[in-house]
Amino acid sequence: HGLLIGPDPTENARFGMAISAVPDLDLDGYSDVVAGAPLEDNTRGVLYIFNGNKKTINKQFSQKIYGSKLDPLMQYFGRSLDSSKDLNGDTLLDVSVGGYGKVVQLWSRGVGSVTATVTFTPDKINILSKLCYIKGHKASCFNAKVCFTAAFKPKTPVGPLDISYTLTLDADLQATRVTSRGLFTKNHERFLTEREQIASVAVCQVYEVYVQEAPDFVNSVSLKVEIEQQSETANPVLDVYSTKTWEFFIPFTKDCGSDEVCVSDLVLNVKTLKQLSSLAPVLVTASDKELSFIVNVRNKKENAYNTHVVAMYSSNLYYSSVFPPTDKVSCTSTQAQTVTCQVGYPLLKTNEEVQFQINFDYNLEQLQNKAEVAFEAKSDGKEEKPADNTVSISVPVRYDAGIVLSRETNINFHVADSTIPVVKTVKTLNDIGPMFNFTVKVSTGILPVNLLYVYLNLPLMSKGGNNLLYVTSVATPNEGSVSCPDVGALADPFKILSGGTSHNVSFTEESFRGSDKLATYQTVELTASVNVETANPDLLIIGLKQLPVVLTVNKPGEKGDVPVGVIVGSVFGGLALLALAIGLLWKFGFFKRKYQQLQKEAEEDAQSNAQVDEVL
Repeated sequence: HGLLIGPDPTENARFGMAISAVPDLDLDGYSDVVAGAPLEDNTRGVLYIFNGNKKTINKQFSQKIYGSKLDPLMQYFGRSLDSSKDLNGDTLLDVSVGGYGKVVQLWSRGVGSVTATVTFTPDKINILSKLCYIKGHKASCFNAKVCFTAAFKPKTPVGPLDISYTLTLDADLQATRVTSRGLFTKNHERFLTEREQIASVAVCQVYEVYVQEAPDFVNSVSLKVEIEQQSETANPVLDVYSTKTWEFFIPFTKDCGSDEVCVSDLVLNVKTLKQLSSLAPVLVTASDKELSFIVNVRNKKENAYNTHVVAMYSSNLYYSSVFPPTDKVSCTSTQAQTVTCQVGYPLLKTNEEVQFQINFDYNLEQLQNKAEVAFEAKSDGKEEKPADNTVSISVPVRYDAGIVLSRETNINFHVADSTIPVVKTVKTLNDIGPMFNFTVKVSTGILPVNLLYVYLNLPLMSKGGNNLLYVTSVATPNEGSVSCPDVGALADPFKILSGGTSHNVSFTEESFRGSDKLATYQTVELTASVNVETANPDLLIIGLKQLPVVLTVNKPGEKGDVPVGVIVGSVFGGLALLALAIGLLWKFGFFKRKYQQLQKEAEEDAQSNAQVDEVL
């Protein structure tokens, strides 16, 4: 039950205006149906043939004949039909089709069906036996003998079937774009198309196939055979319902016992090239940024085909190389943070062992406190003990930031004039003493450090409460790469530079014999210090993070107990602090200090200045 599928229902084709039952057009033993659509194709007409089966008629037509192809001037082809007689004496029923003023006789054609067979020599692929030379290289190969035979209805057809056939190796792998394991020697491709005339007697051709290096030597290689008729008007015609595609398989020789199932037992051992402590972190520097592992793979049971080690590593590493270069190991990285190493290709034999060194470099754009690599050994066979196939290693890491701290001073030694009296009232900077300038410079290395803190410690006051230095200014680069907010309370607190009022100063005698670096006769050493630190000191290490800035003051003729008032009043009392940074630092956003910490430091500086005010 149902409707026969013909022209588009929206087209006024008058499908079925003429319809005729035919005893058997395709000689399959079942009646067929012929239906006309005289108004289809702009009223030139079309004829549809529907084949029958055991119980009903196929709804989809098997042949569509255009009247315009028979006669360009044809009109209303298919308006009348008759199909009850053999008109040319070939034992096949023919069809008479009426059109406008014309009748067309359609002779029925013989029907042929094709059978294809393939035999392989040898019947299995031995990848260890390479007897063919392909482009100067040895390769495993085999022959595929492809044979075709045809069966016809009726028994005495007009001629053989003229077909074309296509051979495809590993056709099931095309969807995933995997390289075929076999190629035809004739064209070095996985596809081969030929033409042939097929009769009742078998027609055979032999094709040589060579095997490429590929990861899969367990699953059989397939050979797909597809045929199609060369001409639509040929006689006999290829049965539309007959088989036109076949697939044949040739297996690999596995040498894994009678069951041909390889049960392997891979054992994986991995250790770092350098003896590392699980607690002490590795220090990564510009000259030492490699992490290497010794990988050992052993197979204790049956052959392990396509043995490979997969290493998945953290984002602060990237794959570098394998050592030593050998045909036994080949590593490729086709996925992010994953490297796959073929081991003992094409197979790792029983009790065979392979060892190699795999090298990674630290990715200095991804700084993390540990580097992790997970190794896993695999093969295409069944694994007896998968528990010893995986090894995971985690290495604690610290990075040498490569920060270089330097300083320059305008003076580092001063001899005081003992004849100049101590100043009691300070009106200008000249009343305090000579200017002492020092410059701090911070240079970066190769690491992307985002934030640095620079601390300057100044000897403004002695233990006895006497003033030592008077800060006049703090200058930073115009580019804005250095931020030192709220320094106004520290620099020039009495506004001497702006012409403020005079300030009286007084000093008390103080012994420096009990103080380090100041307990020498006639000499005083004033030491400022510069410290630099990263925002993440647990991850980024600075080799030299502190530098002293020393000014030695000598006053000939003085006794050991130097009155500080004489030193400060007659020698110096000013400090101009200049913090400089190279232009590259700004690009990395250095010295962007947090507001809360700056505020806290400003408050501490204000308290220190208050103590200075009390004694000036």
